[in-house]
Order: sequence, then structure tokens, then C-alpha cells
Amino acid sequence: MLFSISTFSAPSGTIPLCSNGRRIPNRSYHIVPNSIRSRKASHFCQIFHGLKLWISESLSVLHHNGKSGSSLKLKTIKSHKEDEFEETSSHARQVPEGVLESTFSSDSNSETTKATTHPEASETSVEAAESLPQSLMSNYVVGDEKVPSLCIAVIGATGELATRKIFPALFALYYSGFLPENVGIFGYSRKNITDEELRSIISATLTCRIDHQQNCSDKMDAFLSRTFHVNGGYDNNKGMSKLNFLMEQIESHAEANRIFYLSVPQDALLDVAHSLSSKAQTKKGWNRVIIEKPFGFDMVSSHFLTKSLLSQFEERQIYRIDHLLGKNLIENLTVLRFANLVFQPLWSRTFINSVQVILSEELGVQTKRFLDGGGIIGDIVHSHILQTIALLAMEPPISLDGEAIRNEKVKLLRSIRPLETSDVVLGQYKSSTNDKVDLSLDNLTPTYFAGALYIDNARWDGVPFLIKSGLGLIKHCVEIRIQFRQVPGNIYREHIGYNNESATNEIILRDVPEEAILVRVNNKIPGLGLRLDSPELNLLYKDKYNVDVPDSYEHLLLDVIDGDSHLFMRSDELAIAWNILTPILNEIKKNNIKPELYEFGGRGPIGAYYLWAKHGVRWVEE
Repeated sequence: MLFSISTFSAPSGTIPLCSNGRRIPNRSYHIVPNSIRSRKASHFCQIFHGLKLWISESLSVLHHNGKSGSSLKLKTIKSHKEDEFEETSSHARQVPEGVLESTFSSDSNSETTKATTHPEASETSVEAAESLPQSLMSNYVVGDEKVPSLCIAVIGATGELATRKIFPALFALYYSGFLPENVGIFGYSRKNITDEELRSIISATLTCRIDHQQNCSDKMDAFLSRTFHVNGGYDNNKGMSKLNFLMEQIESHAEANRIFYLSVPQDALLDVAHSLSSKAQTKKGWNRVIIEKPFGFDMVSSHFLTKSLLSQFEERQIYRIDHLLGKNLIENLTVLRFANLVFQPLWSRTFINSVQVILSEELGVQTKRFLDGGGIIGDIVHSHILQTIALLAMEPPISLDGEAIRNEKVKLLRSIRPLETSDVVLGQYKSSTNDKVDLSLDNLTPTYFAGALYIDNARWDGVPFLIKSGLGLIKHCVEIRIQFRQVPGNIYREHIGYNNESATNEIILRDVPEEAILVRVNNKIPGLGLRLDSPELNLLYKDKYNVDVPDSYEHLLLDVIDGDSHLFMRSDELAIAWNILTPILNEIKKNNIKPELYEFGGRGPIGAYYLWAKHGVRWVEE
């Protein structure tokens, strides 16, 4: 059996007193260590932990013997240890070299045994062992083996997404107490860099929470000390075997959980996923795999991708992440609907005239991501827009369980009519060499989408859901507008003015430019006479809540840790969403439909302003 610190145990009944383990808090900022119940227990714990530290330092040298297999030999070391029975000073101890020798193949029930049954796996494990940092074992030798350990691997660790978003989000969770103190963070890439070089790369992007910056530098140092680089090379089987071996070094014999974030190009996704599935999954806990967009480029490619992933993982292991769905605006949709009686009875065709979902982005947006995913249709509309509509319009789920919510989203998506070209306006910005944007867009790649969706069920029959999303527009805006019908037989109609539509009641859920919930109501203007106005009752988050709003990646990563899947697309949701959009994509290819050009930094295609007239809904003023 592979020698580990856990093979040493204290006398029966005393181990719980020596627990230093940290539990993953359930969305709490507090981590409370187990208390030491007596002076005697405290004395024993010091000795026990000192012994564990002494042994961990003793395992710093690993030797490979070609005839007898890989072995671990204990060298002569110097250690300071308090003696439990004699009050003597600390002194160095000499340990015979052959006392603690063990091979990987001695325990037929261990996972490391399986690695040595194959020469390639054994060779990889030995290579990983020889490159194991000395600090790795000593960081994790003290802990409660009853508490599940957690390892998080970022595959593609040196990429822009990982360094700018994923690692900062992980550190924010660690800093706020949502990760265990002894979490292991592994950056996996093809680059031949050291742990320190990886830490240097990601440390430049780490920041602390604005509202609690105490001990920031200490927390940052602790996080970085638990971050390690794995050079996967160009053979992912060997690379994942190495990753698995290094993870095992910080995992106890108790439950061990793992998260793998696949921040890799689409052409490498399936190869990485296949190697991960066979070489790096733990059998001592759960494994969860996070996958970035695009989730295929059309129905055929998406089906192939889904089929390949489900051949390697179970559905409950797969988390398809869309960072826009981690916004507080999206999470608040279900709260607004199902936790407020004032809105719940109004949420139907009886009172709601139309719904608008708007996502416009201004200058400086990178457009490379749109080239391979069907333009803005595959990147924004397929995932973010349709998921937003599903959460906004679905029937009440039986609970807040992730699967219960996803079941209702699937029912809603199945009720959406497939889009027709007559209900869609596509656009592409005209850019010049003076614009600091990607100019390599294909002439059929849309950067703007406007469309009208209809949901064929009893709640929403006849209500248009208007979508407007584009790049390179005049301003950045993310909001949802629920517009109500006119008051039947309104006796104040003549006092409203010539534009009756301006007096329409409206709920506005806004994320950008300022996160807010706004309710537009009709009100008498103070003073003599009878004049009505339509002001917005305003709940600005920045004024009401003195907190720093977490980044969307923090929100979604914490959901993965908690096993909350309601903001991640299930395979059937993925397929239904493509079914809604496939007619449009087919028409673009079949008839060579070119998007309407619009000025970069403008308001979008003119055709979008004719779309509202067809469906009787005016776009909100920008």
C-alpha cells in the first residue's frame, strides 16, 4: 500500500479532538474549527500533529527501482518533536533508510495499484512523484479525514479566461470562506512552467473583496501556496494520470471530491474530456466537469458533442456554464415571481402585453468568439436569451431543487414556436480600420439579432417576447422589460396626453448600466390641475445594499460546488434550444442570407424598427 500520513493514528477516541479539518460552508462566510476540549487533549494533539509533520518531511525523497517497482524511501532527516512522556528538548532523529519502504503494487484495493498494472501509468506516476513539490505534502498533512477534501483543476490554466476570470473567482470564494482551507487548486496546461511561475501569472489578477479586506495578503499567500501547475504535455492520457497522482497526494482516505473546469478550445474538448474520464476521476467522492460555450454550432454538432460527453460522464456530472446566467438579475427572476404575491397573479397573458429582453454591447467587445459559433445566435441567443425567457415564463417548480427547475424550463422551451425568417432581423456592424475591433468577420456572421418569439401555452398564448441583442452598439445595456396591458375603460385617458403607451405599467429588471428593479406606475403630478406622469419606482442595489456584488463566475462556481444545477443547461434543454433556432440557421446557409449592415457605435439595423410594428410592440427608447 502506498505509504501515507493517515496510516498513523492516535489512540482510540482521541482523533476527533485533534481535528483541524475545515468543512465547506453552505454559503456562509464563517469557518469554525473544532474546539480542543481539555488541556490533556491539547497536549496530545501537539504531539500527534508534530509526528505527522515529521513523517511528511521524511517523505521528501522518492526513488524508482526498475526491478522491484516504484518505492518510497525515508531518508535521514532533522525534526523537532515534543515527547509525550519525557520533558526533553527538541532534537534530531535518525531513521534507518529501509524502515518505511513501500511499493505502489502492495495494496490491490488502492487506486494507485490500478495505475501500476499498466507500465505507462506506473511510469507517469513515478514521473509525477519525482516532480512533487516538497511543500505539497506538508500543506495537507493536518486535517480531519472525516471531512471530504476538494481538488479543483483548471484545464487550460494559462489561457486568458483562466487567468482573468476563473482563478480570481476561485480566490474570491477562498477569501470569503466558501472553499475549505486545505483545498487543492491545480492549473493544467501544455506549458513547461513551475508552480511559482504559474502563481506569478495568476497573482496579478487576484483582488480582495471591497467590503472585507482584512488579512488579504495572508489569504492570497495561502491560496497561492495551494495552487500547483501540472504540465500535461501533448499526451492527455499521461497528463491526466499525472494530475490524478498529484491530487491523490493531498487527499485523505476519506471522501474526496473533484471539479474539472475545461477552459480549452472546442477542437480539443472531447480529447481532454475522454482522457479526464478514464485517468483523473476519483472513486472516493463526486466528480463534476464544467464546460464552456459554445455547446456545438448547430443541432447536428451539438448532438454529437452531447452524445460524446454522455458516453464518458453522467448527466449530473456535466455543468455547461454561461457566465451571463450567473448575473444577479437572472437569479432574481424566480425570487420576484414566486416570492411576491403582488406579482404572482399578474404573470400571464391576462395582464401582460409583451416582454422585451435586451442585451446590447458597446465598443471594445472581442468578436473572435462569434466566428465559430454561428455568430451572436450561437453565442448569446441560444444560451443566455432562451434561458432567461425560460426562467421568466416557466410554471412554478415543485421546489428549488435544480432538477425541478430544469424540468419546468424544458416544458417552457418545448412550447416556443420555431423561429421563422419573417420574425427575425439579422445585422452585422460596419467597421473601419479606425475601430479597435476584429475585422475578420465572415459576411454571413451576424453580430446583431432581433426577433419575436411566441409561447404556445395557456399562460402566454399571443404574448410576443421580443429579443434584441447586438455588438458594437451605442451603449451597453442588459435589461428585461415586462409591459402590462392598458387599463380597461381608463377614465384618466384624456389626462395622460397624446402618447397613451407612455402610461403603460412596466416592470424593469436591469443589470447594466446600474443593477436595479424599477416599477413604472401612473401618478398625479403635484400642484393644481390634473396631470398624470409615469415615474419609475426605483430600487437601486448600490443605494439599498452596501455590499460588493460577486462576479458571475463566483456565483456559478459556488453553484457547482454546492451541486446546484438550475443555471446550467441540461442536454435536453440544449437540444430544444437548437430546435428553435435551426430554421433560421438553415435559411442563412441555404439562401445565403446576408445580415443588414449597421454603423459601428449606432443603434442597429433599421429593419429592427419595422419588426415592432408588425407585432404591435414599440421598442423601449434607448
